[in-house]
Amino acid sequence: MDRKVAIIGAGISGLLACKYTLSKGFHPIVFESQSNVGGVWTKTVETTKLQTPKPVYQFSDFPWPESVSEDFPDGQKVFDYVNGYAKHFDLVKHIKFNTKVVGIEFEGPNDEEIQAWSLWGGNGEPFGSKGKWKVVVEDLVTLSTAIYNVDFVIVCVGRFSGLPNIPEFPPKKGPEAFDGKVIHSKEYAAMDHKQAAEFVKGKRVIVVGFQKSALDIAMECSAANGKENPCTVLYRTAHWNVPDYLPWGFSLAHMYLSRFSELMVHKPGEGLLLSLLATILAPLRYAYSKFVESDIKKKLRLEKHGMVPTHSFLKEISSCLISTVPEKFYDKVENGEIKLKKAPSFSFCNNGVLVEGETSPIEADLVILATGFKGEKKLKHIFTSQTFQDYITGSPDAALPLYRECIQPRIPQLAVIGFSESISNIFTSEMRCRWVAELLDGTFKLPSIKDMEKNIKEWDEYLKQYSGGYYRRKCIGALHIWYNDQLCKDMAWKPRRKKGFFAELFEPYGPMDYVSN
Repeated sequence: MDRKVAIIGAGISGLLACKYTLSKGFHPIVFESQSNVGGVWTKTVETTKLQTPKPVYQFSDFPWPESVSEDFPDGQKVFDYVNGYAKHFDLVKHIKFNTKVVGIEFEGPNDEEIQAWSLWGGNGEPFGSKGKWKVVVEDLVTLSTAIYNVDFVIVCVGRFSGLPNIPEFPPKKGPEAFDGKVIHSKEYAAMDHKQAAEFVKGKRVIVVGFQKSALDIAMECSAANGKENPCTVLYRTAHWNVPDYLPWGFSLAHMYLSRFSELMVHKPGEGLLLSLLATILAPLRYAYSKFVESDIKKKLRLEKHGMVPTHSFLKEISSCLISTVPEKFYDKVENGEIKLKKAPSFSFCNNGVLVEGETSPIEADLVILATGFKGEKKLKHIFTSQTFQDYITGSPDAALPLYRECIQPRIPQLAVIGFSESISNIFTSEMRCRWVAELLDGTFKLPSIKDMEKNIKEWDEYLKQYSGGYYRRKCIGALHIWYNDQLCKDMAWKPRRKKGFFAELFEPYGPMDYVSN
């Protein structure tokens, strides 16, 4: 029987979902609101480079071309690589470009019946409820609408695009009070590179944020304006952004992406032995963190600039907040081209920005908000059902409730890929898409809803313990091998992929370890 699978988004997760559902004989229909594949890589700031070393950021069955020799390729090369993947596996013909999904509605058992289920879909199978999803889409060129009825939906809209996260301000103290211009980093990235340079040239610019986009944009503003109009970066929290992946000459991957490194971390659902090991190894975990921190402080001269974070590097990596500092960023801080300003909160006035607790504003002509996106809100409003909206968002004091970071136990015939982060999202998304494809193919069944919700709660407790206030990012960065082990066991794959005891314990894991099952 032909099964139609709707895939929302043709970014990395959407392409992977398309490829692996095709491999199992399903018929995917991919809806992409943009005119290209690639998601966040379709339009980047000119100076943006890959944050993760290339060997870790690659498809398991499509290596980087030999022409890309650098470990951290620029945004255009990453886009070309992703586009090459889509063409190599002939995925483009399954994609409907410039097509926005307006909403999805489940047509089948009613809310009361679904609420009474003890198994996902009624019997634990991907097509168990006999229902269908109605997918309403809009063609962004003709403005016409169409309806597709499908058997399964895979949502791959991602956290880092779409709906901008604009900070909230008191009345008359927001952007409307400012005589200059306020834009989101999304709007800046959408400009072509020449247009972006001309847009900031000659302007006093404030960039709000301290993650990768903020740093890249600040670098471009400083290149355009130099000391004459220094760029001010407003940040709320200092972060352990890394200058490289070799603290004191040691490989960061060996320190944090091996099975041994994960023995130092308490795990969701761990047994007594693993719990005891994590407790015993806690001093070593602390030493690892201090070792890396000392290297970053020295190389970037953080103490001199008052930029030493108050949290540990372990929390940084457990929250997937690590980004690479652009080359010579702090040199520009020292020579006055970039100014750093801590601002727990701020408001707008007619001639600039007023930091809380200060009386004199920072004068500006342009403010660029590199404040991220409202990924959860975007995901929520894909559903037309208020019940399903409530299910997908879960409790306000818990992270998005997804079993194996893919399945909401009470929403049938649907998976979500790309809302949980890792050190290499391409690697993690591929594992999840393979897991979902095996689930659809009947290789395994899901446990009861009760057991899935228990597992979700255990992961939520782990996230709150190690990520603190950043738990909603759902980062598995410090436990990616443990997480992949669970997926492998579900699919009846061998979890341990290395040859030899010491290799298994101490070598980093990456996408090429999972080429075959």
